[in-house]
Amino acid sequence: MNHIKVYITIFAAMTICCSSCNDDFMNQSPQTDITVAGFFKTPEDLALYINGLYDDGNLISAGMGWDDNSDNTAFCLTRSDTWNAIYSTLYPDNVVGGWDNWGSLRKVNLMLNNLQRVTGDEAKINNYIGIARYCRAWFYFNKIKNYSDVPWSDDVLEANDPKLYAPADPRTLVADKIVEDLEFAIANISAETGNKTRVHKYCAMALLSRFCLYEGTYRKYHPELNLQSTANRFLERAVSISEELMNSGKFELTGSGTPLDLGNGVTGSQGFRDLFCSNDMSGNREIIQWVHYRYPHRSFSATQLIRGVYFGLSRSLQECFLTKDGRPFSTVVGYDRKTFMEVFTNRDPRLAETLAYPGCKGHDDVTHNPSPNTGGYNQSKGAARLPMLVGGGAEAYGASVTYRYAEVLLNYAEAKAELGQFGAAEAAKSINLLRSRVNMPSFDAAREVDETLRGQYPNITDNTLLALRRERRVELAGEGHRLADLQRWYAGKLFEEPASMQGIYIRQPGPYDVTGDGKPDFAILKTESDRDNYSVEEQESVIGWYYLDKTDLPFKISDPASGSGYVIPEKNSRSFVEPKCYYIPIPTSQISLNPNLKQPPGW
Repeated sequence: MNHIKVYITIFAAMTICCSSCNDDFMNQSPQTDITVAGFFKTPEDLALYINGLYDDGNLISAGMGWDDNSDNTAFCLTRSDTWNAIYSTLYPDNVVGGWDNWGSLRKVNLMLNNLQRVTGDEAKINNYIGIARYCRAWFYFNKIKNYSDVPWSDDVLEANDPKLYAPADPRTLVADKIVEDLEFAIANISAETGNKTRVHKYCAMALLSRFCLYEGTYRKYHPELNLQSTANRFLERAVSISEELMNSGKFELTGSGTPLDLGNGVTGSQGFRDLFCSNDMSGNREIIQWVHYRYPHRSFSATQLIRGVYFGLSRSLQECFLTKDGRPFSTVVGYDRKTFMEVFTNRDPRLAETLAYPGCKGHDDVTHNPSPNTGGYNQSKGAARLPMLVGGGAEAYGASVTYRYAEVLLNYAEAKAELGQFGAAEAAKSINLLRSRVNMPSFDAAREVDETLRGQYPNITDNTLLALRRERRVELAGEGHRLADLQRWYAGKLFEEPASMQGIYIRQPGPYDVTGDGKPDFAILKTESDRDNYSVEEQESVIGWYYLDKTDLPFKISDPASGSGYVIPEKNSRSFVEPKCYYIPIPTSQISLNPNLKQPPGW
């Protein structure tokens, strides 16, 4: 009990300090010297302290994110700094956040700087040190994503310490420190996975795999860094650590089996769906780490996902899924004129498990009725399909993926291809396993690359790399990886691609059935008077009426003169300025406090 009281005292002191001066660079030092001196003495003290770090989203993943700030999204209700940048409304004096969370780093360094009095089982002590260093690596990985060069600190800095006013450290130093922390974590964190909700050795391996692929490709494709010659070191480590995890025998892809017949010619995959629609992932051998929520969480909210409350997915994402026989969708005759009821037919089953298909139902057993207001394509991946996953009482739990084995296989395949080492043997133990799960043909870059894909990545000529980028987008769609991929590939111009701003196709003015029950659900007409051309029964069936001549229409049509074309839910144009939009500006207030700080490239 005394340990718990001290633990609370330490975190209370830090919370008071951080909340009182959170706008100051790296904050001031919390006055905890006496309590710290009496606390960090045993492995049990370290365990108690580490438990507090799990509640800090700057240090530990909060689970699966969304792709609501990438070209996978045609509409987004909320505005992140990334969105504000591409809509030219972001400035250093109105940046939302991302910089002023140094108090989280202080929590980690406070422990790491007070280990001199800790005695006990060395393996246990190093385990908790490893977890703390894992947390620091997570923190700095996100920092260099946003700012590239950032101040590195492994100290608990006192007020007025000269280091508080030093220039940022170069990206190269910080990246090496991240690798050092993760290598220590891998060597020292326990390999016991438990129920997989806590940090274990394989989490650190998965994060190192992710980081090294990110950093290696970022250096390779970003001319403003001039670090191309240093890229392969990271790519080689991405390969080796991925192989170590693959050879561990701890994880495997799950959910292979007979495809699901979802009606209306649509095929799905129960095994793939179950990865994102469960309230307990502890027994799933594909899951490396997951987050367990005591209360209903957004990853299980059919209201937010299937009903498209906050964002709608893009035509660009829909069209990247191959046909069932492994061909690009763009090779299908009339592919760009297919309606919502037609695009899901004869496609990769992952399409219907990612985008809400005609007749898709949520946990409340209500059929999804897509709205043109958000483009018409909403997300089914991660949405609850069972009432027990959302209701109250003892069943009010949710689960969300942090790391899964499929990502490691994708990291391995891409890093191998970037090094020019990807062939049939590499495909057999990575990409083809993903394909087999959903009964798709084996990987064949020559068959799968088309002019549309080449046009999306004009700086890439290698068919294998292009096909692997498509596969990564398909497998990980809706899980929060897409923005980081666009950033590291120097592919931000895809935000401007017309298809990334478009939703479903409207063949002609009139009522549309988008649920598959044979009855019209919404109608898009040229004028309100055109409504009189439809029967009373049709008018009663339609939920939403939209008239193209109305100035307050919440969306546009790509060819308004004919009343046909793609729904465009965002009325503002996107402009991705390179390299500027790959970064977030440091707030002006922070530059005023420390004039030695410099803005990221382009800012």
